[in-house]
Amino acid sequence: MRATTMLQREMGLSARVLAAMSYLGVLSLVPLVINRDDSYVQFHARQGVVLWIWEVLAIYTLLVPAVGQLFFRVSSITCLVLSVVGVVSVLLGRAWKFPLIGDWAARL
Repeated sequence: MRATTMLQREMGLSARVLAAMSYLGVLSLVPLVINRDDSYVQFHARQGVVLWIWEVLAIYTLLVPAVGQLFFRVSSITCLVLSVVGVVSVLLGRAWKFPLIGDWAARL
């Protein structure tokens, strides 16, 4: 019985690590591909992928004069804050749907 409890704890830790990895840029693709059976991990992985795509698109806005730098700075700060909030929600064992991003992530 003790081995079962330990195994459940390890699986929970593994799922949390993968879910937290979802908010680390391109690493969000790893949990999306590896752990397709766990809806909790998939929820966070999809939100992480949308954040990563937003970050990549924000880099391309730097090519637009004047407005591009402002948009990039605001996007960078917003993505950083949302990534931290995502990791904290994983550590707390919660699944918080980000406004707007959560809707896009659900469509993936």
